Formats: sequence, C-alpha cells, structure tokens
Amino acid sequence: MNWTVYLSGEIHSDWRQKIMQGAKEHGLAITFTSAVTDHEASDAAGDVLGENDNGFWRDHQSSKVNAIRTKNMIQKCDIAIIRFGNKYKQWNAAFDAGYCAALGKPYITLHAEDIIHPLKEVDAAAMAWAQTPEQVVELLKYVTSDN
Repeated sequence: MNWTVYLSGEIHSDWRQKIMQGAKEHGLAITFTSAVTDHEASDAAGDVLGENDNGFWRDHQSSKVNAIRTKNMIQKCDIAIIRFGNKYKQWNAAFDAGYCAALGKPYITLHAEDIIHPLKEVDAAAMAWAQTPEQVVELLKYVTSDN
C-alpha cells in the first residue's frame, strides 16, 4: 500500500525535507503532500481575484484560495504530520489539526517540549507527539510496515 502523508505547519526550517529524506532512505511507500511553503506565494494566493488594500481582506481572500488545496489534501491523506515551531505561532497548523480531528484523520504532532501546555488540546487528539523529524520517520516506518 502506498500511503499519503500530509505535512502541515511551520515553514521556516527543514523538517519536511528531513522526514521525506528519512522515508526515502528507508524505502517507505509514501507520497508526501503539503500546503504551499513559499510564504509570499501563500500570502498572495488570492491576489489574482483583485487587489485589496485592506490587509484583513487580502488575507481572507488568500486563505480561502489556499484552503482549496489544504482541505483536499487533508481529506485525501492517510495521516498528517502537524509541525509547530517556536519562532511563530502556527494558527494554520492548529486549524489543520482540528480539521483532521473532525474528519477522524490520524495525525502526529511535532514540536518541542516547551510548548506542550499551549498545545494540550491539539496533542490530546493526536495519535502521537514527536519531538524530532527522526522520531516521525520511525513512527512512519512502523505504521506503514506490512508486518
């Protein structure tokens, strides 16, 4: 079976590449999907629909366009990895986790120990909490194995 894993969250580090590389090194049958990780492109996703001088409406418009991709990818995935970094608040990642929970999609959270408290509800619905991309790869090895 080929699994589809959706990678959500923080875009300022190489955690996605580490997970994808680890899966490749172990020969895991996984297709990875993700939201747009180019911050500027994501922020401008709705600009094609018309210019907005008001930041709220520009963000609103772009978030709806981005949601077309995100909602479809989450609905189609077998499991999601939701990454929370320390530098920025990833409200979109928290929303993705909630969407996964509402759909009954299993997800793994990936974050440092020092933000356990603010993520307690998100972690409570997760199937696992990992602190490193390497732990995520080990979890993916286990859950995708035929044994």
